[in-house]
Amino acid sequence: MKFTDGNVIRFHLQVLYGITVRSFEKKKERLFIGGAKIFGVPLENLPRRYIPEFGLVPCFLVDACSFLLERVGTVGLFRKPGSLPRIKTLRAKLNRGEGCLSTALPYDVATLIKQFCRELPEPLFPSELHAALLKAQAMSNLQDRTSALQLLSCLLPARNSSCLHYLFDFLSKVSQRCTENLMTTSNLATVFTPCLLPPPNKAEMSEARLELRVLVLRTFIENPHLFGNNPIVLS
Repeated sequence: MKFTDGNVIRFHLQVLYGITVRSFEKKKERLFIGGAKIFGVPLENLPRRYIPEFGLVPCFLVDACSFLLERVGTVGLFRKPGSLPRIKTLRAKLNRGEGCLSTALPYDVATLIKQFCRELPEPLFPSELHAALLKAQAMSNLQDRTSALQLLSCLLPARNSSCLHYLFDFLSKVSQRCTENLMTTSNLATVFTPCLLPPPNKAEMSEARLELRVLVLRTFIENPHLFGNNPIVLS
């Protein structure tokens, strides 16, 4: 079975775990618009770089994460906000196609990554998957929970999957230096929940529902190798 076979994956989710996944609505094809703009632009319109382990990843994300990996010991990375005036200047330069990250400050670049994810026209985790992800995370059996989340990650469009897999791998590396930067997997998941799994309405903003969203991200940050990896082995 190919992990991209959405119908087979949905069947297994329903039969094994009682999880029904809403079909993704067919999005209207967008006209490709050239230009250097980075923020608020659909993934398919962004310049991307092929990374063998992950696929095509937005160049901005690769550059920004590579920059921060060299400064990963920075205390409060992603939690401490950057300077709004500096960030505004950086955004303007990036949207003009200017290379400016090499001289930026870590907190500013970390804030830019969060803004980049948050301002995408559609969340990296499509809204059609949110209910299923939360149901999977709420399962009591650890093995079932992990397998269900793995299967759900296999349903993502390729461009979303590559971006998220790369980001989770990066955040895992950040968390490995938590004795220096004080950013545990829980802290990172909390910070990135509004960017990657934003609650669609007030009903989804209860403490219990928000905690499930954080735990979904924490699972993938702690186990980035599982993302997009089909756990079902056919005989």
